[in-house]
Amino acid sequence: MKTIVVTGAAQGVGLATASLLAQRNYRVILLDVQPLEDLVDRLSGTGAEIAGLAGDISSEPFVQQVAQWIALEYGAADGLVNNAGISHIAPAEETTAAQWQRVMNINLFGPFLLCRYLGAQMLKRRQGSIVNVASVAGLAGVSHRSAYNASKHGLIGLTKTLAAEWGGRGVRVNAVCPGWIKTKMDMADQGSGAYSDADIVNRVPMARFASAQDVAESIAFLIDGDRSGFINGVSLPVDGGWIADASWDSLRLRTRGPQPV
Repeated sequence: MKTIVVTGAAQGVGLATASLLAQRNYRVILLDVQPLEDLVDRLSGTGAEIAGLAGDISSEPFVQQVAQWIALEYGAADGLVNNAGISHIAPAEETTAAQWQRVMNINLFGPFLLCRYLGAQMLKRRQGSIVNVASVAGLAGVSHRSAYNASKHGLIGLTKTLAAEWGGRGVRVNAVCPGWIKTKMDMADQGSGAYSDADIVNRVPMARFASAQDVAESIAFLIDGDRSGFINGVSLPVDGGWIADASWDSLRLRTRGPQPV
């Protein structure tokens, strides 16, 4: 049974990914700043092998503790899903240094630490798969998200660099780049008045938000070396065509045709 670590596992994409991997007979280690006892009990009740550790992934001592515990219990991690992340919406000139640093710590420094310590375990065994959850905001700029955009661009850069360094040593590193999803983080952003449902649906060629399950399926594909064993260093958009479509809104909506009721 392969051991996969999923960060930000208490909700949203992390929870959907952990649940899907458990269904596919992986041993799943959940990491989150939130308490995980109830979630571990619930997922274990389905017959899955689940464990959870609560802590801050941007803390090097915590990440070292996680790596040591996994080495003691299971020998090494076989896979890592760096999903934990936070958003910050504000004009760049109003973003404080503390706000910027907090986003960077969680969205970029934390994934680096986990890659460093758990990736070292994989390298010793010359096998492993890492999937970093970036964003379409790591492929293009989105206004009023300077810290978030920079962190996700950085995460894609880290993905490519580690893929180049580690691919020849048996460890693949890839990223997924979701579009807008109805998770608690996105609903909080939307609740602030940053955007409406129509803003997203009208912009996406597939005319809907992504679901957490859409992203989880893509992560599960990239984690599985039997299905994606020669895929390394990619940043896969899971965005319904958002990045691909350079049309203006009136053209997109005019050519879309009637939508199913």
